Amino acid sequence: MNIFLYELRAYRKSTLIWTMVLIGLVMLFLSMFPSISKEIDEFQKLLEGFPEGVRKALGIQVETIGSLNGYYSYIFLYISLCGAIQAMNLGISISSKEMREKTADFLLTKPVTRTKILSSKVLAALASLLMTNIAYGISAIIVANVVKVEEFSLNVFFLISLTLLFTQVIMFAVGMIIAVIFSRVKSVIALSLAVVFAFFFIGMVAATEETGRYFTPFKYFDYTYIMNHHRYEWSFVIVAILLTAGSLIASFIIYNKKDIHTL
Repeated sequence: MNIFLYELRAYRKSTLIWTMVLIGLVMLFLSMFPSISKEIDEFQKLLEGFPEGVRKALGIQVETIGSLNGYYSYIFLYISLCGAIQAMNLGISISSKEMREKTADFLLTKPVTRTKILSSKVLAALASLLMTNIAYGISAIIVANVVKVEEFSLNVFFLISLTLLFTQVIMFAVGMIIAVIFSRVKSVIALSLAVVFAFFFIGMVAATEETGRYFTPFKYFDYTYIMNHHRYEWSFVIVAILLTAGSLIASFIIYNKKDIHTL
């Protein structure tokens, strides 16, 4: 419990900053919706001028972008990008922090198992992500109701918003496995940005090919499918669960068996 609380306090500042960034983004993007909805015909004509491949890569659905949920599904791609960076940063930091700060020997000589140490860190990080998503979700719903020009499906809006948490948990797990394999990380944020943007780029390329979606968490949740069916695609949900669980389990196994060097 002491490790959990310590880690939670350690993440407090970054959690607050990332939460404010995400809330600021959704407020900025949604504040533009009333103006866009007034000129939706011209805006759709502009978007139709883009090649179909570009529209798919950017997540643009011309037919639905005039609705609040359609517009939200478009801007949400970039919100989830920022959220993914937050989660990847946490995942990579979780086991590499002691290496960088040379405190691993102090922590590991305490009467506590490595499993408990890593479990406490994981729970603290996931709690931070959950708090971010709760604050973001409440703020997004409030802003959506303020800027709406007609009634919209709150269920669909919530399902789209919830994918932020799912994407973050996946990215966090991937970050963890990276950190335990390559423990001597000199710059966490640089590595986080590189991995997340690599996934994001793959997602843009994979947008035109169904099988390519399995290689990037950014494409596990199709917002158009969510709007049409009010649910997620189970095949990709299963892949997300397997990837997350596999990464977490592998991280614990490697962390428990590896030699921890402090110098």
